[in-house]
Amino acid sequence: MRAMVMEKMGEPLLLKEVPKPEPDKNQVRIRVHACGVCRTDLHIFDGDLTKPKLPLIPGHQIIGTIDLIGVNVKSLSVGQKVGIPWLGATCQHCSYCSKSKENLCDDPTFTGYTIDGGYAEYCVANEKYCFPIPENYSDIHATPLLCAGMIGYRSYRMTENATKIGFYGFGAAAHILIQLACYEGKEIYVFTRDGDTSGQELARKMGAVWAGSSKEPAPIGLDAAIIFAPAGPLIPQALRSLSKGGVVVCAGIHMSEIPAFPYSILWGERVVRSVANLTRKDGEEFLALAPKVPIKTEVATYDLSKANEALNDLRKGRISGSAVLTMDGRINL
Repeated sequence: MRAMVMEKMGEPLLLKEVPKPEPDKNQVRIRVHACGVCRTDLHIFDGDLTKPKLPLIPGHQIIGTIDLIGVNVKSLSVGQKVGIPWLGATCQHCSYCSKSKENLCDDPTFTGYTIDGGYAEYCVANEKYCFPIPENYSDIHATPLLCAGMIGYRSYRMTENATKIGFYGFGAAAHILIQLACYEGKEIYVFTRDGDTSGQELARKMGAVWAGSSKEPAPIGLDAAIIFAPAGPLIPQALRSLSKGGVVVCAGIHMSEIPAFPYSILWGERVVRSVANLTRKDGEEFLALAPKVPIKTEVATYDLSKANEALNDLRKGRISGSAVLTMDGRINL
């Protein structure tokens, strides 16, 4: 099969012919139709996440069809379309797993990080961590639901009963979550990079009641803020816009250094918290909600062989919505 392989962090992925993976007794093999390109993939590539399996096939927003199943697999069948997320498997017996907090498992595996992912024509996945995909989503438009959607949903739920919510950064996750938030009657305030007038205009078109630069204060006190961009200085900026008792939710797996800030902007029972991975319950709830809204995803497609180009476009902010790799066609190696 064709696969884009990372042999060393920081070096371009290599298009290679590698053997198709074989599922173990609890796994299924998926013929990959499409795989989303996520900012987490950039963090792996750049070495911000320091312990990838090498060599590695990245990718954790995978849509495909099962073509082979392990001997113990009972709930899935050949020919079924499924989605594969970041969380590849958990131990099922640590203190976190026993308390329904599998996202904090002491011994997890992660798709496209500690196990090979979907920048390839085939991959394998644990039976229990595959999600049926709503029928009204095409392959390419379903891929962002698997990470931007699911982890964004977990972040959004951590704002609890907030009605006035700030979104810092307006990438793939924010594009999805603004639709859910507006569907649920929330007021959304979007903060983008300074000078990003097109992003601000799009946010307003998608339902934001206000959009402006992340250097600006919010026009009113916010009940909560979600930080989608991996920029530590946004935390004190968001705190300054929070009403007392509000929460800042950090949605990313990696963030740059957070600068020192005065206690006065945290005082008043304001809270800063992170989001770690996802649970299967998050995924099930979100995929049930998505077609009801209905959530629409904006994608830019690239052939599998163009994965490096897609990553670079994501890094440079040249993608509105999500980049998606497709497996159509072959090229001469």
